Amino acid sequence: MNLITKHLATKIIIQIISSMSNNPVIDLFDDPSKKFVKVCAPMVRYSKLQFRKLIRMYECDLCFTPMIMADSYVKSAKARAHEFQTDTDDRPLIVQFGANNSSDFVNASNLIIPYCDGVDLNCGCPQRWALNDGYGAQLLKNPEIIKDCVRQLHNHLPANKTISVKLRLLDNHRQDSLKSIDLCQQIEAAGVSFITVHGRTVLQKNEAIDQECLKLINESVNVPVILNGDIKSLSDAITMQEYTGCKGMMSARGILHNPGLFAGYQNTPLSAVQNWLNINHTNYLWFHHHLVFMCENLLTKTARNTFNQLRKASDVVSFLEDQLHIPNVLPSNRILGKKPGGTSGAYYENVGIKESVSSQPEDIVDSIINLFD
Repeated sequence: MNLITKHLATKIIIQIISSMSNNPVIDLFDDPSKKFVKVCAPMVRYSKLQFRKLIRMYECDLCFTPMIMADSYVKSAKARAHEFQTDTDDRPLIVQFGANNSSDFVNASNLIIPYCDGVDLNCGCPQRWALNDGYGAQLLKNPEIIKDCVRQLHNHLPANKTISVKLRLLDNHRQDSLKSIDLCQQIEAAGVSFITVHGRTVLQKNEAIDQECLKLINESVNVPVILNGDIKSLSDAITMQEYTGCKGMMSARGILHNPGLFAGYQNTPLSAVQNWLNINHTNYLWFHHHLVFMCENLLTKTARNTFNQLRKASDVVSFLEDQLHIPNVLPSNRILGKKPGGTSGAYYENVGIKESVSSQPEDIVDSIINLFD
């Protein structure tokens, strides 16, 4: 082999190696055995480590953290400890940040990137405080900030990590659908690895998502698109994927009520309740709230009303042992306290916490639902 041939062979080998992804998120999208990637949405308070552990047991491929305020995360060690928890089994994982400038976004991302597989910029939160302060969906009116965040981080990001944006549609009119497509193309050009699109506008709440616009967006960009909205069952995900062609299907409300959704369960499997009771928890409020959602279709109305008003972890565990015959509950979950953890930052200060749960789990969801679905 002469020197030139050897050089060319080496160059080809380098190119082949470079083209191979070392990122588990991109590998998910490229996996030919997957019809689509099953994704858990970023949910304020709810998509924390314990819930991520549970849904990974039921075929959820990719999880997002709740949105973390980038400026608080950079400035406060206490906020960092409260806002983000993970472990070695919590992968692949995307951390979502709320930021209104590239400096905060890049600085926060650099701090957290060793402990996750990618970071995401929230461009969809419709809460008034977020809009007033230039966060979330307000960024849709300032696309230059979005692109600057992506570009600046792209310059610092290791090759095996992803950068993504989660956004809403700009409007539900045909002309504005074209604007949504154009924005996604601009974000792609700035360097994102994938895009998540919630198929509603800022002003829409319970209207059906715009699958036609999502389909057009997916056909107009070359990076993977994750569809968000209205996925309440595995059959919903399959149907929407077949129509839109999106490579990822993201669930929020659906998976909150039924952690077994992506595994094909129509309602929460009893095994999920058992597993939840045997995951190590640190806070009674979120431990109980999740069970309120999960047990909605497992308990009679009378039993639900009683269960939802329980105030002590020991009473919750005893109730489920009696009603659902759950055995061998982790002892530490009987003595959980009520002080909420992971609630620092302006994002959480604008959502009121109830120490008791109403008789209908929808009452809890309604106050925060626009934050994540």
